[in-house]
Amino acid sequence: MGNKKDVLFLEPVFQERIWGGTKLADQFGYEIASELTGECWAVSGHPNGQSMIKNGSFAGKLLGELYTEEKEIFGNHESDRFPLLTKILDANQNLSVQVHPNDKYASENENGEYGKTECWYVIDCEKDAEIIFGHTAETKKEFVEKVKNGEWEGLLTRVKVKPGDFFYVPSGTIHALCSGVLILETQQNSDTTYRVYDYDRKDKKGNTRELHLEKSIDVSTIPHKSMDVVHKVSKTDGATVTRFVEAEYFTVYKWEVDGTYSAKYEKHFLIGSVIVGSGELKINECVYPLKKGDHFIIPSGVEEFTVIGKVEIIISHP
Repeated sequence: MGNKKDVLFLEPVFQERIWGGTKLADQFGYEIASELTGECWAVSGHPNGQSMIKNGSFAGKLLGELYTEEKEIFGNHESDRFPLLTKILDANQNLSVQVHPNDKYASENENGEYGKTECWYVIDCEKDAEIIFGHTAETKKEFVEKVKNGEWEGLLTRVKVKPGDFFYVPSGTIHALCSGVLILETQQNSDTTYRVYDYDRKDKKGNTRELHLEKSIDVSTIPHKSMDVVHKVSKTDGATVTRFVEAEYFTVYKWEVDGTYSAKYEKHFLIGSVIVGSGELKINECVYPLKKGDHFIIPSGVEEFTVIGKVEIIISHP
């Protein structure tokens, strides 16, 4: 039996993408196999790329297996699979314009997969970088006509971004990261994406990538609805804690620690990703060093813990 109160550190999985680059190595020091590395699946129990536990008595176990076998660590969460997926994405080029289904549509059309609501924290970006977020069509008819006629400039809404920005992206939202943006994404545990437009790009073999226009039209929210998320900021002597969103599938925070921060979150397991700086995490007598690029899970039922150092961590829980 492993110790169910150990903090779990995870080995990420890297995914090559046509739009990827080298920032995951340049900024986080990860060993990547290709100069087209687009995604770090940092905390993943998804069969398309599972993180492995690096430390303690569960070292070598895949996160999805551990979730199934030791539900207690995760507060006996009701989901039949690990519920969330944390990624870091390096958009060296524009991503395809895409949309994700909700749970009902994905379950019926994608072999029982979850839908995909997600959110983005902008870690870094080039000056004047932007994203595509939403569209201008008021009716389904107008949306379909503009898609079929390739009227992308008139249809797609562009938004300028800067480091520290946060976007909540519910299923049904037309969206895309554009070139020069590095984000941390918290999402439902799903790998279902419908491409609406891909700039007529060709892959290494000279093929254009598949589009999913019928499914995209089925699942897109028309007209676009922007969800207002109100950030809630609380300050203590040693930390600023920003709650970005508390939504149906996840709650996401940023902890900016400069000194010492003690907290309790008994009812949830917590997912943490260190995006700036270094420090340590103390639970009872155990001390875990933290550095930029580390990803970890604090088990459910850990009554209190302390973060010491100068460090920024994105935290989420279901």
